[in-house]
Amino acid sequence: MNWDNTERFAQWNGAISNRESKEAVARQIAEHVRDGDVIGVGSGSTAYLAVLAIAERVRREKLRVSAVCTSAEVTLACAANGIPVTTLLQSRPDWYFDGADEVDPRRNMIKGRGGAMYLEKVIMDAAPKTYILVDRSKLVEKLGQKFAVPVELLPDALHLVERELLRIGATDVALRLAVKKDGPVITASGNFILDVKFGEIRPTMEREIKTITGVVESGLFMGRDIEVVLPAE
Repeated sequence: MNWDNTERFAQWNGAISNRESKEAVARQIAEHVRDGDVIGVGSGSTAYLAVLAIAERVRREKLRVSAVCTSAEVTLACAANGIPVTTLLQSRPDWYFDGADEVDPRRNMIKGRGGAMYLEKVIMDAAPKTYILVDRSKLVEKLGQKFAVPVELLPDALHLVERELLRIGATDVALRLAVKKDGPVITASGNFILDVKFGEIRPTMEREIKTITGVVESGLFMGRDIEVVLPAE
């Protein structure tokens, strides 16, 4: 077995939408890297492109960095591109970057199409600075315009969580199904994901969802101190 050929496992699966804009913000975030940084790395296609841009700069300038990763795919991407991986138990990130599905004018977000919102939230909240990399298609006037809210839950609590989500205002609750396996998507923690639509997403909704018994985490990121990075015009 060729242990040096991790690249074959680290390719992005499928086409990347708005790739040119995402590559532009990836290059911008790569400029934030400093020698010795521990970087929190989010999930999704924009984060993947940012890993490539950061790795290129690390190679060119011989920088020493390490990454705390939120998902298996970005762990593979870092390993394949020569960025050492550490854990939150060992190292606190100096800063964190990630993408988003939606960002409103108050910098509230919906995230979690990749199913990694639990670790994304843990590592984001551990880092003193967070950059959110988005193209302008991700900017919305109010959350929920384009995407449902992902909710990670314990499998045994499926019916209970569905009932309580409907009670607090959900208009549609759908179990996320896998594409290349039978049955539902299973998260890295062995849980299910519900994609939930609301008629209105209140400022208190993140907390309301989290208090439901059986919920692990939601894809609502409300009231966090983030810096949104857009492609330069």
